[in-house]
Amino acid sequence: MKADELCSIEQLTEFLSGTQDVVFTVENDVDAVYKWIQSTLVKFRYLTLRKPEKGVVIQYIIKITGYSRQQITRLNKQYRECGILSRRQSTKSGFHQKYTGQDINLLVKLDELHDTISGPATKKLCERAVKLYGQQEYERLSNISVSHLYNLRSSKSYTSQRWRYQKTKPKVSNIGQRRKPKPNGVPGFIRIDTVHQGDFDKQKGVYHINAVDEVTQFEVVCTVERISENHLIPALSDILTAFPFKLKGFHSDNGSEYINGRVALLLEKLLIEFTKSRSRQSNDNALAECKNGAIVRKILGYSHIPREWALEVNNFNRDHLTPYINYHRPCFYPETIIDAKGKERKKYRYSSMMTPYEKLKSLVNSASYLQPGLTFLELDKIAMQISDSESARRLQQARVKLFEMIDGQKKAA
Repeated sequence: MKADELCSIEQLTEFLSGTQDVVFTVENDVDAVYKWIQSTLVKFRYLTLRKPEKGVVIQYIIKITGYSRQQITRLNKQYRECGILSRRQSTKSGFHQKYTGQDINLLVKLDELHDTISGPATKKLCERAVKLYGQQEYERLSNISVSHLYNLRSSKSYTSQRWRYQKTKPKVSNIGQRRKPKPNGVPGFIRIDTVHQGDFDKQKGVYHINAVDEVTQFEVVCTVERISENHLIPALSDILTAFPFKLKGFHSDNGSEYINGRVALLLEKLLIEFTKSRSRQSNDNALAECKNGAIVRKILGYSHIPREWALEVNNFNRDHLTPYINYHRPCFYPETIIDAKGKERKKYRYSSMMTPYEKLKSLVNSASYLQPGLTFLELDKIAMQISDSESARRLQQARVKLFEMIDGQKKAA
């Protein structure tokens, strides 16, 4: 049966449900398509149909023409008002395309390298590419609005190329002060949390220890086989010495991996204040929890990583992940505003977005916070050694190589 032989609503329903074989062709000429739509509306006496029957006719027209529902609705309105369909095309005042296919390709590659971070952070990367590294191909993208950047991400050109527990048991302990730390704009007060990399066949995976400075968001990630004292204490010692500034505070949740005598003794030797989260105050360790999802889970995923790969994963964190997130990945920094009622509100302004290292340098008397013997001249060499995208590219390549080795062992097993 041909499409022109469909004469009743019942036949249209069978055609749409796939129970009726119908042969039809799609016209390439827009005027011919408009003429066919008008003849179809007249043929089925569209204006006299009930609402369910009108819906069947509309679905039939959409299927044959390939037009969107919104376009058919506009044509339907024109038919009701004028009784005839005619093209209303005018290109004199059409929009000029500002962002080309080359810009979209650059955006695709940038999102692949940086795992599709937020729009403001992506724009900041484009600005840094132009201003710091002289990559002029990002010139147009550096001036794009954040809202339109999301429009480009939803465009067909973009989408055709690129298409995320166990509760901690409460335990009464006198170790650590149960309060929220108050850094008062001074770096060195870190928040710490543990991320477990899944179970498989009753075998535990590796554990990631994620430490974040509250003021600068400088972050260090370390991976261990177990969270026992033999593995955790050496890892904590490495983390505490990995930050470029002197540490003054250590804040964790109430998990037993941190609330114990060995950790307390380690912090006491280093003269670091030990605090822990309060009951029913979920924001006390919110920064570390947020970074768990935005950094650790996004980069390393949720799938099981066997314990024997802890050393390789930790080397990846030290050589690629930690330098990337601290020197090349922009972050928002809140601005606290007190309203007329005395309530604190936080504003996240685009103008205050920067990398954790840039935030550290922007602090007043920033050089006084550095570890003894360390200077910003040495840190600048690390920050400017490679571009943001090159750092992300090396991170991606190292991650692919790491997971190919892990998956290869799983398949062999």
